[in-house]
Amino acid sequence: MPVSESKVMRQGRVFYRSVLAGSIMLLAFGVSVLHAQTSDLVSRTALRVCADPANYPMSTQAEEGWENKLAKLIASKLDLPVEYTWFPQATGFVRQTLRAKKCDVIMAYAQGHELVQNTNHYFTSAYALIVPATSELAEVSALSDPRLQGLRIGVIAGSPPATHMARNGLIGKAKGYNLFVDRRIESPAIDMLDDLKAGDIDAAILWGPLGGPLVKSDYPEMTVTPLVQETLPPRLFYRITMGVRLGEKVWQRKLNSLIRRNQAEINAILTEAGVPLVSDLGDAVLEIKE
Repeated sequence: MPVSESKVMRQGRVFYRSVLAGSIMLLAFGVSVLHAQTSDLVSRTALRVCADPANYPMSTQAEEGWENKLAKLIASKLDLPVEYTWFPQATGFVRQTLRAKKCDVIMAYAQGHELVQNTNHYFTSAYALIVPATSELAEVSALSDPRLQGLRIGVIAGSPPATHMARNGLIGKAKGYNLFVDRRIESPAIDMLDDLKAGDIDAAILWGPLGGPLVKSDYPEMTVTPLVQETLPPRLFYRITMGVRLGEKVWQRKLNSLIRRNQAEINAILTEAGVPLVSDLGDAVLEIKE
């Protein structure tokens, strides 16, 4: 017996609704699985930190660096202990730690790097000129200053300040120090400051969060001047975030909230360590009282 058109249409609508409902259920299931996959990777029993064991004064296996103190602060706000995965912060660091799911956060990572997902930045710093505090160079605040001409200046080879030095005619007599090293064996920053103390170089240029704390703790006869007057590329300032795995938005948002609510305590840790803080545009030094 022929089926009426209305019955066919009713059956079609029922089939369509069934398919639609099934699709929605599958989509919801897929979203829940994705959420579980990206959220459940983060430990609920400890703040698992990826860190260099010998990157003094930033991080050390003895937990003496300012990154270690920052990790303790964040862990205390989460009511969790800190657990470390140690690996030299050179080639393969992210791949062997964060991406290998051995840990859940890198405490200090420059904003915008494609290897990690960045939290909101919690401070901005810059490369700094380090000189003896009693020399006339203590008044120098820009690499274009003629008082730097003809001097032997230490710089990390391949770092952004080297380009500025070349532009200002300072590279000819420069002394280069290695960039990618295993700091358990070699410490270019300490070697550079030791050379400055010994008079083998006249000035040093180091990343502020590294050089500033070193000077404060071990080289009090020196002064640190952030290079905030350099306007041409490459930039010498960077906004520093915490780094998490790509796709872990729930964890990222949780850390963003912790940063926002505890910024004053974070600033206190950085200032006490001697990290030079600059404006978000890298054009002014911030004065934050300890």
